[in-house]
Amino acid sequence: MKTPGKPNNTSWPELPTPDKWQETLDTVHLWSQIIGKIRLENMPWINHSWHVPLYVSSRGLTTSFIPHPSGGFEIEFDFLDHRLIVRKANIESVSFPLNSLSVSDFYHKTLDILDQMDIKTRIYPKPVELPDPITPFPENTDTITYNAEAIHRFWMALTQVNRVFIRFRSKFCGKVSPVHFFWGAFDLAVTRFSGRTAPKHPGGIPNCADWVMEESYSHELSSAGFWSGSGYGEPAFYAYAYPEPEGFKNAEINPKEAFYYEELGEYLLPYRVVSNASNPDRTLLDFLQTTYVAAAVNGNWDREALETKRIF
Repeated sequence: MKTPGKPNNTSWPELPTPDKWQETLDTVHLWSQIIGKIRLENMPWINHSWHVPLYVSSRGLTTSFIPHPSGGFEIEFDFLDHRLIVRKANIESVSFPLNSLSVSDFYHKTLDILDQMDIKTRIYPKPVELPDPITPFPENTDTITYNAEAIHRFWMALTQVNRVFIRFRSKFCGKVSPVHFFWGAFDLAVTRFSGRTAPKHPGGIPNCADWVMEESYSHELSSAGFWSGSGYGEPAFYAYAYPEPEGFKNAEINPKEAFYYEELGEYLLPYRVVSNASNPDRTLLDFLQTTYVAAAVNGNWDREALETKRIF
């Protein structure tokens, strides 16, 4: 039984390292890009590509409501029943199971459903933010063994991270992003802005137009997020500043297990440190706050104007 007043970390699930479920992870990543591209094609452009992400839902990941001339719609990954669900305003939903589908099968099933619901959409059929050689969605016919338990655990972790990120987000009254899931790199992120413009981003992201990165990083920012392991090797939290101010990488960051990873130019904190902590929320909030302060102090942000003083 939980002791009154003592944080309970049992709802922070243990996550496998990517090598334990790499096949499922890679495939769901590509599925999410298909759904994300559908949202991209049907949404008006919002600064910093805020019109393209997915969002954590009570059952998985969702596009949220997408406006459409024939009637708005929503697409959701249900990681409880392991189905993809397409809902259109004022009509019944259509779904199909996710178990062991190839990327090609998923692509065709999804677009066929949209056609049947009079939401005709065509997307650029090549994955983004992944290095070549890479196979277009319709041609990727490799079958997989879908690890339902692993993806369910990952989603449960997202629900906890999302909750803490929202709490962190609430302490900033300057421009701040929603907490959203970017399907390009398959990560949950939240970003604060100083209000000043930034130097032109150098681009160079695999299979991603440089102008996308230039627009996304048009203003100074401090960003934090969570990923399943890509880029590091195990599930981890990250934090970085753009442009990175002098002194940022040498700041004092909490908890002590956090470190600056030169290869990525980011601070990292392994997920297991948070999930195993006696107070996971506080441990993660310490990481988010101290990395933000490192960016804001060394970058000379106007913290007096940007930070919320009200106690909620």
